Amino acid sequence: MSSRAFKVGAALVVVISLILAGGYYWRFIREIPVRTIVPEQNVEIRVFGVGTIEAQVVSKVGFQISGKVVAVEADQGDFVKAGSLLAKLDDAAQIAKLKRSEAAQRQAAANLAKTEAQRERAEIAYQQKKSVNARRQTLVGRGSVSREAAEDAQAAEEIALGDARIIEADTKVASVLQEDAASQRQLDSVVLAQHELRAPFDARVIARSKELGGIANVGEAVFTLIAPESIWVKAYVDEALAGGLAIGHPALVRLRSDMNTPVEAEIVRIDQENDRLTEERRVYVRCRACDPRHQLRYLGEQAEVEIVKATASGLFVPLRFIEGYGGRSGTIWSLHNGRLARQPVQLGERLLDGRVQIISRVAGEVVADDRIDLREGRAARRYDGS
Repeated sequence: MSSRAFKVGAALVVVISLILAGGYYWRFIREIPVRTIVPEQNVEIRVFGVGTIEAQVVSKVGFQISGKVVAVEADQGDFVKAGSLLAKLDDAAQIAKLKRSEAAQRQAAANLAKTEAQRERAEIAYQQKKSVNARRQTLVGRGSVSREAAEDAQAAEEIALGDARIIEADTKVASVLQEDAASQRQLDSVVLAQHELRAPFDARVIARSKELGGIANVGEAVFTLIAPESIWVKAYVDEALAGGLAIGHPALVRLRSDMNTPVEAEIVRIDQENDRLTEERRVYVRCRACDPRHQLRYLGEQAEVEIVKATASGLFVPLRFIEGYGGRSGTIWSLHNGRLARQPVQLGERLLDGRVQIISRVAGEVVADDRIDLREGRAARRYDGS
């Protein structure tokens, strides 16, 4: 090989070596800027759940008797006051029965008055016969009245007493008959009232199943009513995230029909038994200040619920920057004394945006950077945006 070729080769080797050395330095040795996170204060720990709109008070109302529907006074969506008429059955036959029972009650009252008058008359006749008998029994001892006349007076008193007792029994029978007639009249009046279906409470009608001319059977639902103030959202929350939830915790509800309008609510009930199949807890949230005609009025509509379980302060790192995430522990990159290092940490609550709370002590600053050239012990500095 000539001297010139040797020199060119040596120079090329030197250049390649310098390039490789520079690349190695640039790739693995030079100080790099990295992004770090700073502690945050009063971060809301939220729990997510999916559920449906339900009503705590739901009543399917119908008639206690059967008959033909002759009036329907309410429809879906109507608000009705307690006691207002909802529907009515044909009551012509029952009105006739009531009139007959009223007449029977008046007749029983007249019979009672008649027997009471007869009782008073019989009592007077008895007292008279008793007085006559007493006088004749006195006179018979003196010989002024015959023995036969005295015996007749005694018999007349006993007969009058028997008549008085018979009339007394007739009076009791007439009194009982009057009570029976009054009870029958009351029964017919109650049955007549059952031909009308009235609202049991202030309610909103969500279903109507009968129309004019239809036949309503005993116990068959004619209307479905709900109490507007009892509307709530039944949400299902993963039991792994449900720890710490309590009645009164604030929540935000977003309906599937209007996801851009959150509704302020709060927890009003938590079921004491979890769903064993889905491993979820049923949580009920209710609107804090909603008009009865608010948007939470369509039962069965799906809703998303975010419940504010607590607030916390500290370091919150995105999940993608945690290696070996195991739910409660993992490994993060830290910047300490100008050098990078892996550091195991204990983890706490997980936020809905994917960040996880670090609850153990961290030496230095937590690195949250997507760089692929992070290396244990490498020189680094905090990236300040410049």
